[in-house]
Amino acid sequence: QVDVTAMARLFGYVDVTDSSFIAAVFSIAFNPLFWNVVARWEHKTRALSRVFGSPHAACYCLGAVILMLNCVRSHCFTEAMKSQPKLEGLDCHWGYYSGLAILAVGTLFVISSFLALGFTGTFLGDYFGILMEAKVTRFPFSVLDNPMYWGSTAVYLGWSLM
Repeated sequence: QVDVTAMARLFGYVDVTDSSFIAAVFSIAFNPLFWNVVARWEHKTRALSRVFGSPHAACYCLGAVILMLNCVRSHCFTEAMKSQPKLEGLDCHWGYYSGLAILAVGTLFVISSFLALGFTGTFLGDYFGILMEAKVTRFPFSVLDNPMYWGSTAVYLGWSLM
């Protein structure tokens, strides 16, 4: 038999029927699905490169779309956090500053990853045939295997705590 008391307590803190929560879940799931499907389609067909006249132009356009989708995701996430019940134990200075510290570390990893990879390295340039000259091994890649993903996760965790 399964003890579901922990899950029941968790659902006491989250209103899964709230429209902003549903929008946030949808945007969080949709974004990586969208850009991976589009990038794989480009890799197989080179259709975007032909439409935009070059792989670089196509990659920059997809990157711009990804950035806009990330803005929508962040907005949906923020609205969902505002509408959800708060844990009283985290509604204090300690919770806020812990969240701020986690957010800062996450931001450091995201920005330093972007600077190390460049725009086309960050936004799926390899699917467009735009390859880096060598594997990036400097910070933050010298510390973590996937610093962009871990950094983004830390940003949203810190944001949630705040």
